[in-house]
Amino acid sequence: MMGSKKHTVSAIRRNDGSIDYYYVERKYNPTLQKLKKIPLLRGIIALIESAANGSEHLQFASERFNVNPGEEIKEEKESKSKLEMWLGVAAIGILSFIFGKFIFTLIPVFLAQLFHSWLPGKTAQILLESGFKLVLLVSYIYLVSLTPMVKRVFQYHGSEHKVINCFENGQPLTVENVQAQSRLHYRCGSSFMLFTVLVGMLIYFLVPTDPFWLRILDRILLIPVVLGVAFEVLQATNACRDIPILRFLGYPGLWLQLLTTKEPHDDQVEVAIASFNKLLDIEKDPTNIPAADKAV
Repeated sequence: MMGSKKHTVSAIRRNDGSIDYYYVERKYNPTLQKLKKIPLLRGIIALIESAANGSEHLQFASERFNVNPGEEIKEEKESKSKLEMWLGVAAIGILSFIFGKFIFTLIPVFLAQLFHSWLPGKTAQILLESGFKLVLLVSYIYLVSLTPMVKRVFQYHGSEHKVINCFENGQPLTVENVQAQSRLHYRCGSSFMLFTVLVGMLIYFLVPTDPFWLRILDRILLIPVVLGVAFEVLQATNACRDIPILRFLGYPGLWLQLLTTKEPHDDQVEVAIASFNKLLDIEKDPTNIPAADKAV
């Protein structure tokens, strides 16, 4: 999936080898645009939009994979309103994220509490909690990456980064040129997950850790704050990536991408190139989008 400020495009390779596309136009909402200018809040909005768009494109990919060109499929969302469909995919994505965030936030708190008798200090507890959180995050990503399905997703993730790097380096988008690029990219959302751990650790120093029930409450209530600040940190590291002395700020996120991306095969790179080229075509002339392939 490739995206710009105006459109998102997904390309999938069907089981017959052909490539199919799916387009979603980013609707302009004056109120939403104003909210996106507010620090901290804009990170929450970006997260919601990302969850909604990602869920919608994944649904398309799963539906179209086994459909041969020329065949017609019945899609339930054709009978739904745009708002109803958007709310549905957004709700699924957001609830899944919140559930995961609660697990990755609260389990480390309980694990750190087990060592409270030996390490009772606030600093020790926060560092221990953050350490458990980091180990849990990295271990989870590594374990799921061993499954064939997730490994394939991570390979496509790597192909997206390679295509973007190739384009930003001013080289023609050929399979050979793209494969020569790094699969890591500064603006990747994977870095966001790591920044939530690091930012959370710093924010937790500002709130009480005892009694234990208050620590649990703090962690839950601070989830939106941590997400908002982590987004701002991600934006800041992106802005500093071309400044040699500050470039290192983005390195932790790049290290995590060693797990969330894999080296892609040539056929996967072809799909990523096709998606990116289609996005460029749509940006030049949005009227060229086939009506059947638009999001409804």
